[in-house]
Amino acid sequence: MTATTPARRARAVRIPRRTVISVTLASFVGFVAFLWPFLVDPGRFDDRTMAPLMFGGLLVLVLAVVFSEIADGGIDAKAVAMLGVLSAVNAALRPLGAGTAGIETVFFVLVLAGRVFGPGFGFSLGCTSLFASALLTGGVGPWLPYQMFGCAWVGLFAGLLPRARGRVEIAMLAGYGALSGYFFGFMLNLSFWPFSVDPNSSIAFLPGASFSDQWHRYLLFDLATSLGWDTGRAVTNFVAILVVGPAALATFRRAARRANFEAPVTFADPDYPNRPLSSP
Repeated sequence: MTATTPARRARAVRIPRRTVISVTLASFVGFVAFLWPFLVDPGRFDDRTMAPLMFGGLLVLVLAVVFSEIADGGIDAKAVAMLGVLSAVNAALRPLGAGTAGIETVFFVLVLAGRVFGPGFGFSLGCTSLFASALLTGGVGPWLPYQMFGCAWVGLFAGLLPRARGRVEIAMLAGYGALSGYFFGFMLNLSFWPFSVDPNSSIAFLPGASFSDQWHRYLLFDLATSLGWDTGRAVTNFVAILVVGPAALATFRRAARRANFEAPVTFADPDYPNRPLSSP
């Protein structure tokens, strides 16, 4: 009796070495954008000037990733169509939760799609889903670049999870969904915490304080203001993946097989259709 190995995962958006560098640089810039309050005096920036710079930089980075994929043949019309469909689905699902009590209906689709279609697709879907949702709900604002980057990381890391199938895979994805709910809230709080300066508060941002003091203040701020909200998001992700995950994974994998994203391209001689001219 021989053991069976999990089927090879589809890569709707393949990531060659050059694109790995692009995504890594984009993520590095994103982390710097989130963590700058610990390193830079906030008096040099304000919410009105920082957000447009981040928004423009984010669009350039995302476009660079997409164009590099197109140049290398890593994304085709089928992948673009799938990206558009799932972005529209997430944009339509988001108002159903509206963030009430931390309930978010975007992340479970993002986690499952990133798992099936790969980290490059998950990264792209995180950005496009939040952008489309913001346009639909009028949620365009200084917070949007942070939300797009946060969701891009959720989709990216979902595609990098280890191989598993069956109940083990669902349990792993549900656990990851819960952790990503906390991670998203923890990072997103950094988008406004530096601008809530109160010298009389022990959890507010304190200009000129040491890194360790700032970090201690931020941890207390996150626990006091966001833990309950993030728990609602984590529970929503966990339950949604447990309930909907098996059916959604089967649907996505069926779509990936039919789309055949990684099929080789051959060119036939027009005079002899059955004779290929070349194959990459």
